[in-house]
Amino acid sequence: MDRSKTKKTAIVVGGSSGIGYALCKKLLGNGWNVVNVSRTACKSEKVINMTADVTNTEQFGAALKSILENYNVKALVYSAGFSMAAPIEYAKESDYRYMFNVNFFGALQAIRAVIPDFKTDGGRIVLVGSLAGDMPVCFDSFYSASKAALEMLCRAAYTELKDYNIKVTGVLPGGTATRFTFKRKVYGDEESGVYSKDLNKAVAALANMEQGGMPPKAVAEIIYGVLTDFNPPVIKVCGVKNKAIRLFSRVMPQKFTLKMNERMYNQ
Repeated sequence: MDRSKTKKTAIVVGGSSGIGYALCKKLLGNGWNVVNVSRTACKSEKVINMTADVTNTEQFGAALKSILENYNVKALVYSAGFSMAAPIEYAKESDYRYMFNVNFFGALQAIRAVIPDFKTDGGRIVLVGSLAGDMPVCFDSFYSASKAALEMLCRAAYTELKDYNIKVTGVLPGGTATRFTFKRKVYGDEESGVYSKDLNKAVAALANMEQGGMPPKAVAEIIYGVLTDFNPPVIKVCGVKNKAIRLFSRVMPQKFTLKMNERMYNQ
């Protein structure tokens, strides 16, 4: 296939559900060709699916290579994510390493895969982070740490790639009403030990926050706006309330903001 003759294509990693799925629909409705990369296929008939696990570097790499060889890729959106409620003391190494593989190292691999092509004709990269990278989620500390790392990667990539007309943006949603809430791995009382009561309160508060948050379609609209903006921001926070929370976390004393954060999670 002569990829130069195909429609402009966006790779959406994690487009089978939630924010990624909403974005696939938005892109299709605006004339884009969309290739989803995930373990589960996107249900939209017009989306091209490549089945791959982002934690399997060979499998994921082969999928990305095939897409880049066969389609006119102009954008990469990394929306894959994993969340785990577990005490720092008792969390299993296999669990937190898996989380970083999904939330951070998968994104890094995807970025590195598209850079050579994008350096020729330019391109857009959007990494879907989280406000949790600024304000830690109680007992979901590894998720917060992985999203903080993703934001820093985004900012560094922006600096390194801007001279090649590659525009990189991190989009930071707050709580979003998706099935992600119910897919979270939650350690049970026995696994959590003395932390079980506080962990359960934090998980309940987080679920309420997410399910009362923005709809995925609204976040997808913001991501699409970034993809089509001539001069997109380096970091885009979703929603006025979330912008205020981020500003608050950066200007107020750390102990004060952490105390307020603890109250959000009933600690």
